[in-house]
Amino acid sequence: MHLRGLSTRSARRRTWAATVSAGVLGAGLLSGPVAHAGPAPEPSSTTMSVKSPPGGANVRVLIFYGSAAAGDESPVVNAGIEAIERIGLSGPANQRFKVEASDNASVFTNEKKLGRYNAIVFLTGGGDVLDPEQEAGLEAYMEAGGGFVGIHDAARAEPYSDWFTGLVGARPAASSPTAVQRAVVEVGDRQHPATKDLPLEWKRPDQWFNWVENPSGDVHTVARVRESTYKPGASANGWDHPVSWCRDYDGGRSFYTGMGGTVSSYDETDFRDHLRGALLWTTRLVQADCKATIDANYKAERLTQPNQPGQNDQIGEPHGLVTAPDGRVLYIGRGGADASQPVITDWNNPDVGKGKGQIHVYDPRTKKVTLAGELTIFGNKGGGDELVKVEEGLLGIELDPGFEQNGWVYLHYTPHSQLNRDTQMAERRVSRFTLDLATNKLDLSSEKVLLKWPVQVHSCCHAGGGMAWDSKGNLYIATGDNNSSGFSDGYSGNNPQPNYKGVSFADARRTAGNTHNLNGKILRIHPEPDGTYTLPEGNLFTGKETAEGGGKTRGEIYVMGVRNPARIFVDKKTDTLYAGWVGPDAGAPSTTWGPAKYDTFAVITKASNRGWPYCMGNKQPYRDRNLPDPSKPLGWYDCDHPKNESPNNDGLVNLPPVTGNNIWYSPQGGAPDYPRDANGIPSYKQEEATYLLPWLKGGGQAAMNGPVYRYDAANTSDTKWPSYWDGKWFVGDFYDADQPRNAVLTDPKTQGDGGLPVHSESLKKIVPIGNDGIKNLMDWKFGPDGALYVLDYGRGFFTSDAKSALWRVTYTGGGPTPAADQLARGGQ
Repeated sequence: MHLRGLSTRSARRRTWAATVSAGVLGAGLLSGPVAHAGPAPEPSSTTMSVKSPPGGANVRVLIFYGSAAAGDESPVVNAGIEAIERIGLSGPANQRFKVEASDNASVFTNEKKLGRYNAIVFLTGGGDVLDPEQEAGLEAYMEAGGGFVGIHDAARAEPYSDWFTGLVGARPAASSPTAVQRAVVEVGDRQHPATKDLPLEWKRPDQWFNWVENPSGDVHTVARVRESTYKPGASANGWDHPVSWCRDYDGGRSFYTGMGGTVSSYDETDFRDHLRGALLWTTRLVQADCKATIDANYKAERLTQPNQPGQNDQIGEPHGLVTAPDGRVLYIGRGGADASQPVITDWNNPDVGKGKGQIHVYDPRTKKVTLAGELTIFGNKGGGDELVKVEEGLLGIELDPGFEQNGWVYLHYTPHSQLNRDTQMAERRVSRFTLDLATNKLDLSSEKVLLKWPVQVHSCCHAGGGMAWDSKGNLYIATGDNNSSGFSDGYSGNNPQPNYKGVSFADARRTAGNTHNLNGKILRIHPEPDGTYTLPEGNLFTGKETAEGGGKTRGEIYVMGVRNPARIFVDKKTDTLYAGWVGPDAGAPSTTWGPAKYDTFAVITKASNRGWPYCMGNKQPYRDRNLPDPSKPLGWYDCDHPKNESPNNDGLVNLPPVTGNNIWYSPQGGAPDYPRDANGIPSYKQEEATYLLPWLKGGGQAAMNGPVYRYDAANTSDTKWPSYWDGKWFVGDFYDADQPRNAVLTDPKTQGDGGLPVHSESLKKIVPIGNDGIKNLMDWKFGPDGALYVLDYGRGFFTSDAKSALWRVTYTGGGPTPAADQLARGGQ
């Protein structure tokens, strides 16, 4: 039964400001004033002294359901009260609590009574439900360390109070939809007690408020509603539409959910679990982190200074970083010099493209940078079109798993000494060097060449370069598809005709789509102590296949069909590979040739073919072309049975089936999809496109895959990112406008087969964008201190400049709340 002993008014006066129909709150609830619609009340002269923290081990919760209007009591109020009473009486004995319900606001000026409650629930309608003294009492309660839970229309209470706006976090837009609609709630916080046991994608009916101002970044959002699954109306908030959030506010703890607008909500087991978790935290029965996504709790600090004039003493042309177990950060410069230095582009000059691939070491103990060494590379040719510029050079860095003992550093680069100026061919290699751990100097004479292969350098770009280790000591090496798509109008890059001295430079079927070529791949090898390598089991090929006459595969290939995988990451907890790569150049889809340029991210759980240059995105095919007239379209590629019928192919004709990718984006939007005909061919009509991932967009685009964060509770660093981020995958782009810089969650059941992410949140204020922030994101990795280290490329291509820098992003928000000694029942 409801404990309503505090009420002094009859049940007929426990009212809401709306009519009720079929147990659902009506439209009147949404038509009230919003925050700041009138003058703020005069400050109260009443002072209250609520004991700190309110309540005690005999945990009590007050449900306040007072209303500013007269009328019949809402069935939703009764349903909410009954549900919270059941919650308080169920669950483990040490998490139970007593519930009292009242519509009498005088409790907020009664210090003794107010101090009895561990938390207060507002299950109330809009309008001024508290007078100034009563609101002051609620403020005093929160300042003493109280707990607050606001449910649904509580966000419309106290519409003229800035303080109450901060307490609930946001105000509903007057034009919010009024109908009950079934929608998908994305449950992004997998650790808060209110959400940790909920489905990743929670399908439920409710009334869905739009917000006058989006609170994301000012509150800690634990769940969002996916607008594509219902009709949000004209005041929609977009892809980032918070629905439940929490924050430490004014000394206390506040939790708000926009759900709970229907009687049926309170019959849902999952919704009651949601409320239970909110109440456990606000009553101080358990700790929780409600700070992890609040922007102000992060600090971005530039670690390196601008280079001395004409030197690269601090940083080269930023191209990749790796963190050592002792906290040192090693980062590489591709080969572009300071802008004041000369660039040689004449192929007749023996020094054409000669540059210095630089390795710098940042030591956090001394805050000093050491230039560890310089490799003489081919790659310093400057800008221009794809038949002039070059993106070769020093492309990747990794540290041996035993680095602390042996100082071994693996570098992926293009040595100038192996350049053939006549044929315009070069050699790409992965070599092991030894770093002197005392001096931070690289011994260039210690080089052991593990792996080398030829690359054509007549045309530019898409060199790849990323490297990563798994937990078994296998090294993954991302190689680019160094071919121009300009001769296929920016589409599939499958024109077999252009060549330089017999080597095609515009046919990616010679490289990425070729089972006998190491370009456009992610390789996997097992380096041995003597500088050789062996092949692990489970690669895409063994190299010993006898199909089609044999000798047409390479056993190093783990992933084929990638274009420019500059950044890869292996989550050693799961040994899952995460990769991103840049697409071709077509600005829009073509009904003749296929999709626009797609930049791509993929969760790769096993050896696979990711499609390029046959298919992109979620297995969207390109059109074949071939001699004698590559300008004439042939049939569409079959993504399930791709064939490499290029005259430039020396590998298998019959290729492994294409695996769909998880994230793709174009200038038009995120994850474009199209209606398909009976043969599965998309229409590629832009007006028919559906954008499955509305949180990202391209234009100028260059995918920069990031890490998966893993929280280490034993790490004593006080600046490590909180456990909220554990398991989240960071995806970004070189550019910082509409392009992604997000943390996403994927469903382990579908991620390996190209399943879309189920939740995303922006990182653009935590990893700050803008000209004075990290505008051109080149690489990002977490260090052993749990901080995020980021390379900003700078503001000019093929050089380093004053904005080229190494940054660190640290967390400053502190631990979970309440403090352990403030828990209502110690040790929970």
